[in-house]
Amino acid sequence: MRQILFAGAIGLFLTLIGTPLLIKLLARKGYGQFIRDDGPRSHGSKKGTPTMGGIAFILATLIAYALTKVITGEDPTIPGLLVLFLMAGMGLVGFLDDYIKIVKQRSLGLRAKAKMAGQLIVGIAFAVLALQFPDDRGNTPASTKLSFVTDFGWTIGPVLFVVWALFMILAMSNGVNLTDGLDGLATGASVMVFGAYTFIGLWQFQESCANATTLTNPAACFEVRDPLDLAVVAAALMGACFGFLWWNTSPAKIFMGDTGSLALGGALAGLAICSRTELLLALLGGLFVLITLSVIIQVGSFRLTGKRVFRMAPLQHHFELKGWSEVLVVVRFWIIQGMCVIVGLGIFYAGWAADK
Repeated sequence: MRQILFAGAIGLFLTLIGTPLLIKLLARKGYGQFIRDDGPRSHGSKKGTPTMGGIAFILATLIAYALTKVITGEDPTIPGLLVLFLMAGMGLVGFLDDYIKIVKQRSLGLRAKAKMAGQLIVGIAFAVLALQFPDDRGNTPASTKLSFVTDFGWTIGPVLFVVWALFMILAMSNGVNLTDGLDGLATGASVMVFGAYTFIGLWQFQESCANATTLTNPAACFEVRDPLDLAVVAAALMGACFGFLWWNTSPAKIFMGDTGSLALGGALAGLAICSRTELLLALLGGLFVLITLSVIIQVGSFRLTGKRVFRMAPLQHHFELKGWSEVLVVVRFWIIQGMCVIVGLGIFYAGWAADK
C-alpha cells in the first residue's frame, strides 16, 4: 500500500510543478498545436497552444515509479517494467508524429506506414517479452489464454497472442487518440481507468494464488504475476495524469498530443494484458470504445450510403456542433466514463465473488 501512495503522490507532484515548465519551454520554441480547418469553429482559438504535453506525464510516471522503488526498497518487477516500456515506446512514436507536424509543418505528421510500423515494433516487442520471464510459480507477465476478469477458455498459442495483443494496443492507443479532441476529456477519462486498475491490482494481490494457504477460498484466487506492482504503475499514471489535468482542463494551457494519447493507450492495454483483464478493458474504457465506434460508424455509413450518421466524428464534435459547450460535453462524457468504470469494477468483483 505504501508503494501505491508514494507512486500516486509523486506522479501528481511532478506534473503539477513540471507541466508549467514544459509549457514555457514548448512556447519558447514555438511548438504549438495545428488545428484542422474542417473542425468546429470554436477550436480556432486553440491554435498555437503548446502540444506534446504527454512528455510531462510520461516522465513523471517513470520517475515516480523509480523513486517509489528507491524509497520503499522494493525491487522493480518485469510486468511493471514491461507496461512502462510499452507506454514510453508508444509515446516515442507519438512524439515523432507530433514533432513532424510542428517542425516540418506537415499536418498529418508521420506517414501512415511509418507510424504503423513504429507501433507494430513496440507492440510486438512487448507481446513477445510478456510471454517470457516465468516466476517461481511458472507465471509469465502475460497469458496465452483470453481473459475477462481472469483467464478463461483455450490457450490461443504465442502467435495468436501476439496478434491479439497488437490489436488491443493499437485499438486502445488510437481510441485515446480519437478521444483527445476536447480540453481535459482524454486525460480525465484516463485518470478514472487508471484508478480502476490500481484497485484491481491491489485486490488481485490480496487474493493472489501465491497466498493460497492464507485465503479462505483458494479456488477464487488470481493467478497473476506481480499484481501489486501493476497497481503501483497504475497509481503513478493516475497521479501523473491528475496533475496534468490541472493544466489541460478548459481552457487548456497545453495539449498532450499524440505523444500522450498513444502512451496512455499503450499503458491501458499493457495493464489489461498483464492483469489478465483484457476483455474487461472494453468496459472500463467504455468512453474510448464508444468514441472509436462513432468514427467507424461514420466512415462506414458514408462509404456505403454517402450519408453521415453524425454531424461530425469523433462523437464529441457531433455534440459541439449541436450547440453544447465544450465544458458541457467534457463533463457529461466524464460521467459516462465514470459509469463505465463503476460497471466494470462491479463485474470484476462479481466475477470473483461468484467463484467463492
